[in-house]
Amino acid sequence: MPRGLFGDDALPLYERTATQLLEDLRAAAARPGDRLPSERALVERYAVSRVTLRAALAQLEARGIVRPSSSRGWFVAELGLLPEATMTSGSAAPQVQGFADYAQANGLTTASKVLSATVRPATVSEAEQLRIAPGADLFDLHRLRFLDGLLVVLEHNRLPLAACPALAETDFNTASLYATLRAADPPQLPRVADYSVEARHPTPREIELFEIGETMPMLVATQLTSNQESRPIELTVQVYRGDRYRFRASITNQG
Repeated sequence: MPRGLFGDDALPLYERTATQLLEDLRAAAARPGDRLPSERALVERYAVSRVTLRAALAQLEARGIVRPSSSRGWFVAELGLLPEATMTSGSAAPQVQGFADYAQANGLTTASKVLSATVRPATVSEAEQLRIAPGADLFDLHRLRFLDGLLVVLEHNRLPLAACPALAETDFNTASLYATLRAADPPQLPRVADYSVEARHPTPREIELFEIGETMPMLVATQLTSNQESRPIELTVQVYRGDRYRFRASITNQG
């Protein structure tokens, strides 16, 4: 979800880990070609999971700061970008943030209830938006999402299975969708999202799931997310109770 969806500007854990690692490299006056400690050592140092660490390393790799070697680990890149590279929460650039990332950054407890998780052929419309062939395998996920025990959103995610085959084998009652994407080989890093919001009345199914009256307004957010290579990887529709959602955005005049 876009940064600031609930008025928050905190970085996800993997971004904070990347920032800490970059600061440590700069403090140590690391030079191009220097080898980083092992992944096990970095996991212990930053007290994060291996999935989070690899997402942080993938982000630094995308910025040209580190590079992997299949048999020898990670190294400071040869590109000479290290002295100028910065990654701070004060950046004005918009960030794409997952539901679990937001909750973790704000100390909230998340829970999910999977309503359906299937692999099916992509329709012509879905294929056009995700830039895949019509009929290509599409991972289709419907979930209810909770924050501190309160139902907040009914979410429908559609992703090209080829981008992350592990999607079909992952239990999203407990797993984070974005963490799964970041752990893919190669990593799929959500970078840009086209986002729109509209209001409407609830459908009969939403009235039942949310246990609300037919007069409760619903806010429907549609998001098309692209990865670090500007390729669409996620088409999502999120239906929120109107009294549990607020959309905020900063508008600037670039002229």
